[in-house]
Amino acid sequence: MSNMSLSTPVAMAAGTSAAEIEAAAALARRRRIQKVYFWRYLILVVFLGGWELLARTRLIDEFFFSKPSDIAERLYTWTVEGTSEGPLWYHLWVTMEESVLGFVTGSVAGIVAGIALGRNRMLADVFSVYIKVINAVPRVVLAPIFIMIFGLGLTSKVALSFVMVFFVVFSNAFQGVREADRNLLANAQILGARDWQLTRSVVIPSAMSWIFASLHVSFGFAIVGAIVGEFVGARYGIGLLINIAKGSFDAAGMYAAIVIIMVVALMAEYLMTRVENRLAKWRPQPSHDLN
Repeated sequence: MSNMSLSTPVAMAAGTSAAEIEAAAALARRRRIQKVYFWRYLILVVFLGGWELLARTRLIDEFFFSKPSDIAERLYTWTVEGTSEGPLWYHLWVTMEESVLGFVTGSVAGIVAGIALGRNRMLADVFSVYIKVINAVPRVVLAPIFIMIFGLGLTSKVALSFVMVFFVVFSNAFQGVREADRNLLANAQILGARDWQLTRSVVIPSAMSWIFASLHVSFGFAIVGAIVGEFVGARYGIGLLINIAKGSFDAAGMYAAIVIIMVVALMAEYLMTRVENRLAKWRPQPSHDLN
């Protein structure tokens, strides 16, 4: 019964067996998934086809918007022949290295700081004003400062990605700890749980949904940090390719680089969902989720 979609009710006659009900629910779920994917692909085809048609009929300026066929051709050229600044895969590797390092370090620091300040009201009261002040600074404006301090290499991009990720994860981890069920905490204390046992067994599991919600979006911020850093100054990276394409008014190149970033972000989202489902097996999966 858990597989039955709430949005697709299945009518059953009296006396229907449990096996028949389960089979009907599974069939309804498969039909719903097929319908969802049909509309997804249809919307994509209509969007790309409309874009191509508008560009070819001169209803939109190809100089600014390019067209899907030129973008696909540029992606193929970059993949097979490389870019004017070197192999595409090396640029992608550099950007991903910066993003992943910034994401991992920023996430770990944000989770630890969020849990520590969420569990200690004194620390939260002392450091809250400084966190608010730093958080009020637009993170992208820190890129030139990091470039001056750390140079054009890896460190400056990782630092910017770290800052982009940290505050997102910290805010959710802090709020998740504060939202922990007080009754569960009280019951655990009655049973003799100490502070660390409370944090490990009650507080962290309660905050997991908040933390994973921030991780889903923070990798995108990590990529933003790496790309912005590469805009300001870099020798390699996808941001450098976008900057070069912008300087030469190469719309197809700019959109091709954006497509690469989108694909990478979607792959990271998929992996994050798999990790979340594995680590949070205790949480029931919503019946309307697609695999």
